[in-house]
Amino acid sequence: MASHWLVLPALSHRLLKEKPQSGRPSEDDFPILSRIESPADIKKLGEEALEDLAIEIRNKLISTTSINGGHLGPNLGVVELTIALHRVFSTPQDHFVFDTSHQGYVHKLLTGRNGSEFDKIRKSGGLSGFLTRSESGHDSYGAGHAGTALSAALGMATARDRLGGDEHVVALCGDAAFTCGITMEALNNVAAATKRLVIILNDNEWSIAKNVGAMSKYLNELITNPLYNRLHHDVGTLLQKVPGGEQLLKIGKNAEKGWKSIVVPSSIFEQYGVRYFGPIDGHDLPLLTRHLEFAKDANEPVILHVVTKKGKGYDPAIKHPESFHGTSPFEVASGKSKSKSKGPPNYQDVFGKALVRFAKKDASIVGITGAMPSGTGLIHLHDELPGQFYDVGIAEEHAVLFAAGLSTKGIRPVVAIYSTFLQRAFDQLIHDICLQNLPVLFCMDRAGLSPNDGPTHHGLFDIAYIRSIPNATSMQPKDEDELVDMMHTSLSINSPTFIRYPRGASIGVKMKSRPKSLEIGKAEILREGGDAVIWALGPMVHEAIELSDRLKIEDGRSIGVVNARFSKPLDNSLLLKQARQSPLIVTMEDGVLSGGFGSAALETLSDAQIQTPVHRIGWPDQFIDHGSDVSSLRTEAGLSQEHMLAGIRDKLRTSQEIFSEAE
Repeated sequence: MASHWLVLPALSHRLLKEKPQSGRPSEDDFPILSRIESPADIKKLGEEALEDLAIEIRNKLISTTSINGGHLGPNLGVVELTIALHRVFSTPQDHFVFDTSHQGYVHKLLTGRNGSEFDKIRKSGGLSGFLTRSESGHDSYGAGHAGTALSAALGMATARDRLGGDEHVVALCGDAAFTCGITMEALNNVAAATKRLVIILNDNEWSIAKNVGAMSKYLNELITNPLYNRLHHDVGTLLQKVPGGEQLLKIGKNAEKGWKSIVVPSSIFEQYGVRYFGPIDGHDLPLLTRHLEFAKDANEPVILHVVTKKGKGYDPAIKHPESFHGTSPFEVASGKSKSKSKGPPNYQDVFGKALVRFAKKDASIVGITGAMPSGTGLIHLHDELPGQFYDVGIAEEHAVLFAAGLSTKGIRPVVAIYSTFLQRAFDQLIHDICLQNLPVLFCMDRAGLSPNDGPTHHGLFDIAYIRSIPNATSMQPKDEDELVDMMHTSLSINSPTFIRYPRGASIGVKMKSRPKSLEIGKAEILREGGDAVIWALGPMVHEAIELSDRLKIEDGRSIGVVNARFSKPLDNSLLLKQARQSPLIVTMEDGVLSGGFGSAALETLSDAQIQTPVHRIGWPDQFIDHGSDVSSLRTEAGLSQEHMLAGIRDKLRTSQEIFSEAE
């Protein structure tokens, strides 16, 4: 089998070169994969054909993601595991629950989705980059956040037991998922909830960033020395850092065999009532099949510790796992990202470099991330000031609580978490940060759309939920220079602050040499206007200016523009003043309308008993699907510039009549 892997990159390159116009290989290049219409077809293949199928799948993954981008590394690592699962179990009768599910591309290919929709995966009209129940009956559970699989699978298994079913439930958890508190909570409940569950621990040693923490160290020890003959290892220190470790220490000390009883590989899992087997070579199909067949027949919860290689079969993905966890389009031969014209810096890099400058001047400033140092921009702090950087792993709740503890001792934590992932720590934001009014700065990248990733990754809800929390100050910059101003301002006030900004490239404005302090809750008037005033937040400010220009040129309308800056507190005095003088107020936000920035404006006018019409522009009360880009998704949701113009024009006609009558 090893010889096949060695030729894979060259084979992929050859396949691509044969189709220079489309950039995609044809079905003829995948003689086995093209005949797989359902998992039943996999069961008919011999061992040699299965090995060839694995090669074809890897070629398919490489060729497709080189064009579309996507989660290449995780999927290359689970090819044999997914084949073996479908060979032993039978979906949709049996249920596979993938943690995060970004490693579900292989599963899609083997369940009848190897067609044009797969070729457009993560694009408009193509398959989702994650598993969704609506896409296929073979997808028993949808997820885009880590740590969900074991709890959900346990719920399915328990329901099966209650209903008298005989289907199998398999939870596929990455090693990084075991740093999630919710996974450990589920593990603690397995033995009490069901007598039959298969848990796959897919251990590839990598999450998006290198795994951190005691569980990662424990698993690595199992891999490198599965028999644990080195009894002098400091097991006590290790277990004290693992959830449930104190109890395991007591068990070990009281056991007849002493320390030896808790040094065997299975100890930590079997103390939870789960039978452990492993480590198992995750690229040995016959071995995987045998172990899965055993687990299938077991009448007890079983965990199979499967060791895989992230990026298996493609050297660039092996050498650069962080880059190929979620990659943009790339050149197959080199693995290098396809060239793009040089533009303005990404918001996360502006944030990260600015934080380094602040932290060099103030040693009390520290950065905290949940396994996303590169994605958030905190990699700059890690590289230049490692003593002021903390990566807590995929543990957002802990990240927020950790920051709370630090802040009580005079440390100034800056927590960088994607908007969609900060949702997981809503209770901690209320109970631990804002209730105690602690000075923690939250910088939320990916606020707004993450188009290719879809609904699990869109950051559309933070404006609404942060508005509901007392003591919180929430803001969004119109450009990268204002982002640095907001960081500077936030680090100087003694209360919780939140800054949201979009994914990707900034505006490209000239940066000041020194940031300025902003008055909390004070908006910025960019343009006066008599027919209406647009109150815009963040990137919508530039959209508002363009709308104002078009309405002046095309309709002769005078439209004012305000850079709101703050969604909480709102600049109520300016808003009330303008509402008394203008026939129409328009609000624009890159978030959900329900409870959002526009709702805040309406509440302000209602409390003051001002009846000036308010036209709200934002995302509707629905989950937004994935798509090729922000523009296409806005068009689908009625938020293109033409849609927005039409809506404003309609409101201008009716509001002018109301305003004239009131006068």
